Parts: sequence; structure tokens; C-alpha cells
Amino acid sequence: MGILNIGVSGLNAAQSGLLTTSHNISNASTPGYSRQQTVQTANIYLRTGSGYVGQGAHVETVRRSYDQLLGRQVLSAEAGASEMDSYLSQIRQIDNMLADADAGLSPSLAAFFKGVQEVAANPTSMAGRQAMLSASQALSARFQALDQRISEVREGVNAQVTTQVTQINTYSAQLADINQRILLARASGTNHEPNDLLDQREQVVKDLNKLVRVTTVTQGDGSYNVFIGAGQPLVVGSQSFQLKAVRAPNDAERVTVGLVGAGGSTQTLPEAQITGGSLGGVLRFRSQTLDEAQNALGRIALTLSQNVNDQHALGQDLTGAMGQKLFNQAVPRVTASSNNAGSGVPSVAIDASSIDALTTSNYELAFVGGNYQLTRLSDSLVRTYGSLPQTVDGITITAGAWAPAANDSILIQPTRDGAHSLSVAITDVRALAAAAPIRSAGTLANTGLASIEPGTVNGPPPANGNLLHTVTLSFTSATSFDVVDVTAGATLASGVSYTAGADISYNGWTTRIRGTPATGDTFSVEQNVNGVADNRNIALLGALQTRNTMNAPAGGNATATYQGAYAQIVSAIGSKSNEVAAIGAAQQSLADQSTAALQSVAGVNLDEEAANLLRYQQAYQAAAKILDIAGKLFDEVLALGR
Repeated sequence: MGILNIGVSGLNAAQSGLLTTSHNISNASTPGYSRQQTVQTANIYLRTGSGYVGQGAHVETVRRSYDQLLGRQVLSAEAGASEMDSYLSQIRQIDNMLADADAGLSPSLAAFFKGVQEVAANPTSMAGRQAMLSASQALSARFQALDQRISEVREGVNAQVTTQVTQINTYSAQLADINQRILLARASGTNHEPNDLLDQREQVVKDLNKLVRVTTVTQGDGSYNVFIGAGQPLVVGSQSFQLKAVRAPNDAERVTVGLVGAGGSTQTLPEAQITGGSLGGVLRFRSQTLDEAQNALGRIALTLSQNVNDQHALGQDLTGAMGQKLFNQAVPRVTASSNNAGSGVPSVAIDASSIDALTTSNYELAFVGGNYQLTRLSDSLVRTYGSLPQTVDGITITAGAWAPAANDSILIQPTRDGAHSLSVAITDVRALAAAAPIRSAGTLANTGLASIEPGTVNGPPPANGNLLHTVTLSFTSATSFDVVDVTAGATLASGVSYTAGADISYNGWTTRIRGTPATGDTFSVEQNVNGVADNRNIALLGALQTRNTMNAPAGGNATATYQGAYAQIVSAIGSKSNEVAAIGAAQQSLADQSTAALQSVAGVNLDEEAANLLRYQQAYQAAAKILDIAGKLFDEVLALGR
């Protein structure tokens, strides 16, 4: 019976090899499948008087070809590649929109100041005034349209976060189920690995990792524990934890990720901890690019409208009235955290005198240890104040009705609504304040060689209303003069020393006298009555186009014009887009290399499997031949006994 048993063992071993090879060939295109191979071992030998005689072979197990180290490298590379791919698809929407030569902001800015120049060239032209008003409306509409498109992208990000959280929950539930099935398979006591289940688990982990970077830890029983972020559990053995798309505590427009606890409570996860995968990509895009782009656009709208309104208020319209605001502006958005125990919110306003220091950052104001902590979120710079109000980065924060409890926090978004809320406040073209409200002149009786400049209005106009009073400058000698407010009947100054070309400022205006006056010479500054052809104020408003009015560093002067600031937005987003594309290409190349390395170990080579089929076929045939010979020998033995 020895030769018969050996033949049967060889037949069984060859059959196992054929089955395993056939399984490999059938699953050559199955995602995540790892090549399997039989582990064949010789049976225990038989000790005889003639020595040790072999007893054939048996298949010890079917081994799965897989390398854990290479698998982890693939996960890491694919998480990075998926993140950059997701980031790139989002940022290209913003890049293409803002950089468009027709749909961007630049044409509307240029058209607005062209309209201003037309009024400056002919202040009495109603057509020119209408052109300026129409250009103002077109500019505000362009700001609103760009902001609306950014808001649509933001809603798209929210939708993606919600969808991807649902997908993550599906994968985590699958992983927990596969973990349980693997435990049951191993508990059967066969000491064999459930290879196909292990492959399924690796593939689910791989799919999950493309959504969010995960870390896996193998337990002693062979199950996987899966973690995200800073160690938050997603799968522990056969138990899965659910993520939930939730509104941020301090920003209802922002959908973020929360982890559902055992009791059903949801803990919001810090977005900075959710990295890798398409979810990490969209969150990173929102925090690094989308928020800043919308804030930067709002900053231009706020600064432009404030500068224009300030200058327009220093002028005089066709009816002789002082200029009113040309644009309606947004106020900073202030939102209390839903976790606050106190009541109310502080009052936050744009500081007109330091508006050039506005940043594109959002801020968090917290009440900690009896002090106010203001954190600039773009760079985490923290300022601590013992009391309010405080003015910082172009905004003024006042406690107002805010009654904070310990550790309450407030989100301040100074420029978020700047572009969205910009609108034109004037509908009557006559209300455009092109003229200066004052004029100056020397009397015809003057005998000296001095002349007075037209004068400018200091901003803002004085609250006492004396700007339009008639004031005389009377020279009591060639080197001194008296200042009299004729309208008020009051002497403002006597014996003022005269320096040619020096500023002379009273009642909210500034002028200069040049040359050599004679004793008795008189100059006057008065209301610009019937100054309909005057263009001095609109010319100053037009000069804002080329003046540096934005991006002032701490304690420094403004460094950018409106067009320059917009160009910086376009350049920054374009550079970021190129950077993300380059990083993504590098990550994808690394992922491809890692995958190729893993496939060299775990992948099915059809040529090799075809050769194995022939090898096992021949082995099967040879084993069958052994059985045939054993049968003939047995028949011969039986024949001898007859």
C-alpha cells in the first residue's frame, strides 16, 4: 500500500496546485487580489531495516504572497496623491475664474476708474456722470458675481465632505465585518490563513485610505484597528465608529467632520488633523485657498469702497450739497460659538484710518483667564488684551453687549462679506460729488506777488460744520497774517508767521500761499458756490487708481493698489495651483512605483501561472501513472496467489 499512498499524495498535491493556479488566473484582474501558492511538504518518512523510505508529500497550506511594508508604502503614497488630485480639481475652478481676462475683476476696475476720469474731464456732462454711475454698478455686480461663484464652490466642498463622510462610514462598517469574519475563520483551529478575506480587507483599507489617510495596527488576533487624524479610532476589531458631517460650531456655512461617540454625542475633529485622501484635499483647499481667496476679494471691495466713500464725502455735488457715500459696505461677520455659555457678541467695525492694514485672515476672540485673547488664524499669532476696545489689523473690536463666560470664543471674519454686500448707494447722477466744496482767491486790491492755492478738504470733514464758513487771511505785514472766520464772526488766529509754501489749515481745509505778499493783502477761503464745473474732488478720487492703499505691513505704509492686490490674488492662486499639480504628479509617480513594487510580489503573472499549469498537469499525470503502476503490481501479486 506504500506506493499507492505515495501516488495518492502526489495526486492530491498536484490537484491542490492546479486549483490554486486556476484561482490565481481567475482573479488576475480582481482589485486587491494577492497571488497564492501552495506550500508543499514531504510526509513523515518510514523507518525500515533498509533505511528511511519516503512516504510522499502533502500540501501544508496555501500561502498568500503579500508584503506589509510595501503595502504601507502604497497606502501612504496613494493618500497623498488622492489628496493633491482632490485639491487640484477644486483650486482650478478658482484659478480659472479669477484669472479670466473677461470674467475677472480687472476689467471692471479699469472701467470704473475710466468712468471717474470721464466725469473729471467734463464735470457738467450728465452722460459722463451716468457712465460713471453705470460703471460703479457694474463693478459692484462683478464683485458680487465673483463672490457668488466662490460661495458655490464652498457649497460644493460642503457637499463633498458630506458624501465622503458617508463613504468612509460604509468602508469602516465593511472593515469591522471583515475583521469579524477573519476572526471566525481563524477560530476554526485549522491554522490556515483566510487569504481571500485578507485581500478583501486590504482592498477596503486601500479604498478608505483614498478618502482619508488611515493608520492600521494589527492586533494579536489578526484583526485590524484603523485610526484617522491624531489617533481617533475608526475601526477597533469588529466595532466601527461613525463619522458625521456637522456644521462648524462658529460658522454655520462650514460643514466639517465630527466623530460620533459611544453615547451618540458628536465631537468635532480639528480640520488640520484630517489629512490625506480626497477628504483631506477638499478640507485643505478650503482652509488654505478658498477662505483666503474670498477674504482677499472682500478686502479689495471693502478698501475700495471705504477709500472712495471717504474721498467722495469731501466733495460737493451738483446741488451744492456735500458728497454722500457712493458704495454701501459690508460689516465684519461676527459669530459666537455654539458651545459658548455666555451671551451676546462683541461689536466689530472696520477702522477707516487704518483700513490699509486689513488682512485676509479670520480671527478668533476668546475670553480666557479674565483676558481677551485674539488669535489671527492665518498664522496663529496671539494677542492678549486686558480690556476692549482694541484696534488691530484695520478693525476695531468693542465689547458692546458681549457678556462672555470663561473660555467663550467668537469667530471674526472682517472681510468675508466684503464683495457679497458691495452695492451702489447713489441713484441720482447729480449726487456725484465732483467738485471741491471750498475755493480760495486773493482780492483784486492785493499789491503783493503772493498767490493762494485752491485748497483741499481734510478728511473726514469736521463735525462742527465750519468747513464751508468764509475765512479771510489778512496780512498785517509781509511776514504775518490774521485768520478770521467771517461767517462765525470770530478771529481764529492772530499774528501767524508766514512761510511761503507752508500748509495753512483751519476749519477742516488746507491751503498754501506762495510768493511775497504785501501788507494789507487779503486772501479768502469760502464755499464753492455754483462750482458745477469744478473737478478737483473727482480728480482726487480718480487718483486712487494708482495710489497704494492696501497691504500695509505692521507699522508700515500701504504697498499695493487695487489692481495690484487683485493681481496678487491671481498670482498666489496660480502659483498654488502649479505647486499642487507638481506635488500631485510626484505623489502619483511614487504611488505608481510603490504599486509596481507590491505587484512584483503580490501580482498574478499569467505567463508564470500558465507554466505552473503545465507543471502541475505533468505532476498530476505522473502521480496518476504511479497509481496505474501500483494497480498493476497489486494485480500481479494477486495473480501469484491463485
